[in-house]
Amino acid sequence: MKNDLFKRVLDFGVGVIEISQQLGQSIEAKAIRSQMVRSATSIGANYQESQSASSKADFINKLQISLKELMETIYWLYLVDRIYAKKDQNLASLLTPLVAESEELRKILNAGILTARSNLPKK
Repeated sequence: MKNDLFKRVLDFGVGVIEISQQLGQSIEAKAIRSQMVRSATSIGANYQESQSASSKADFINKLQISLKELMETIYWLYLVDRIYAKKDQNLASLLTPLVAESEELRKILNAGILTARSNLPKK
């Protein structure tokens, strides 16, 4: 894979799926798993779409959607940490690097959006 950010968001999505598989089968776990996996996998899907955007505005929009989905995923990761990770050391060990990566991805996507906006023609 040539695009490092694509690889990172893909790996992030895989990591979230791996965490979701550790949550059990309670009604609450199923609801969290569903929401968390949807938002985490949407990050990469929207980033990938941004790579073939029809315009600079479309590119920015796709990155903004990726960032919004990332922020939602961060929420779910913190929720999982509060509810499950304190009781499950294996889950906690998977969660810690994923939370750190989510913060890095947030900075990268934010910077990409700001850079793209600064390159828009001035009105």
